[in-house]
Amino acid sequence: MEKKKKEIVKMLLNQNLEEKDEEEIFDLLINNPITIDVDKENDKKMTLGDKVADKFSEIAGSWTFIILFCVFLAIWIIINSLLASKAIDPYPFILLNLLLSCLASLQAPIIMMSQNRQAKKDTIRNKNDFHTDLKSELILESLHDDLEKILQNQKVIMKYIKNIDEDKSK
Repeated sequence: MEKKKKEIVKMLLNQNLEEKDEEEIFDLLINNPITIDVDKENDKKMTLGDKVADKFSEIAGSWTFIILFCVFLAIWIIINSLLASKAIDPYPFILLNLLLSCLASLQAPIIMMSQNRQAKKDTIRNKNDFHTDLKSELILESLHDDLEKILQNQKVIMKYIKNIDEDKSK
């Protein structure tokens, strides 16, 4: 049966593998449970900086942040326009432009770090899904083979019963 499973796995993979890789995949698919919780595995490896970047991205990418930031900008502009010559940042709001530039220059890389981690997590999840699907297909092939054997045995039994019935009727 082991050899049959290996043939099925080869067929499913349908690619030329090195002997070492082939044996590793066979062992993985045939003998071991392969599903993993990608989120738990990823959470174990996260550093404090990763957690901060993810939380920052979560906040900076929300409607709450956008609305509050727009309110902040409006208040800044209104206050500095009304105070005119006594304003901290009079029109054309050079300090505000500096703040916005600094925010954008820091926000973009932090969000990119979070997106890169998410992409890595998605890659792991895709590999996990592929292995799970492959193992499921292997199990289904095996069940199909077993069902074929059962059906063949059933035909033999039915034939035997039919012969016995014919002998009795004679």
